[in-house]
Amino acid sequence: MKSPLSYTIQQLTAHPFATETESVMRELVERTIEGAAGRDGARGRTVTVNRRESPLSWLASRGLVTRRQSEAGERLRADYERAQLAPSVTMRWTPRVDGGGAPGLSPAEAQLAAKRRFDAAVGAVGRGLNDVLWRTVCAGEALPESERALGWPARSGRLVLTLALDRLADHYRLP
Repeated sequence: MKSPLSYTIQQLTAHPFATETESVMRELVERTIEGAAGRDGARGRTVTVNRRESPLSWLASRGLVTRRQSEAGERLRADYERAQLAPSVTMRWTPRVDGGGAPGLSPAEAQLAAKRRFDAAVGAVGRGLNDVLWRTVCAGEALPESERALGWPARSGRLVLTLALDRLADHYRLP
């Protein structure tokens, strides 16, 4: 008998028409949910889960946030990544492939510009809303975990997150 939380399979899969980026973002695993009845009446139901899906894309794929809100959140996350605000385990020792002489902003200038855009966007969202926005969009924390960490009632995070994403979309002037 398999344990309820054990993975029955773990594989990287790609849809035949998926791009390289989409196939990297998919890590499908099967998990057994304890207490749910399976098709054959056995205890435990098996579901397939994408472990690399971000909480924002999960909400968007289920229609729980609008396309405008999703785009605003992805813009914020892109600036967060470009500004390299996430904790780093070690120094980056990889050499630049292009030799560092690209036209436009230098890497340091691009990082600072992304940091300024990120700070302006989070400031536009406002206090009380930016904490759940950062946790869900940038840190990749699931809404139930964010609600517990912030001491909020269950299922209140999505409402607050949608308000924050609406303010963020207004800041980005998305249609």
